Amino acid sequence: MSARVPDPCAACTHPDAAAQARQALPDDTCVADATALLKAVADPTRLRLLSALAAAELCVHDLALVVGASESATSHQLRLLRAHRLVAPRKVGRTVYYRLADQHVTLLIRNALEHAQER
Repeated sequence: MSARVPDPCAACTHPDAAAQARQALPDDTCVADATALLKAVADPTRLRLLSALAAAELCVHDLALVVGASESATSHQLRLLRAHRLVAPRKVGRTVYYRLADQHVTLLIRNALEHAQER
């Protein structure tokens, strides 16, 4: 005979609302991926890079000048942002230009900065 798993919402003050919230939770893989993405954005230099790219597509040299970092440090941060699919490269000859990967990233950065400015 198997043990019965208790309903965690049974002891809740508002069991219907708690059950609805529990069903809306993303799966563990989605939570892990979203957490990694937010950690990637949660670095001041990377957030500055993403903010600059929200305004314009830029090459590594120009990005480094805009955010006040070395080209090496900028390239390193861009590799991390690429790994998390936050930026996308475009190569023209020997120059690589970067842009935000998609509208989701644009909204994420815009909303985070607008939220931070609301006090």
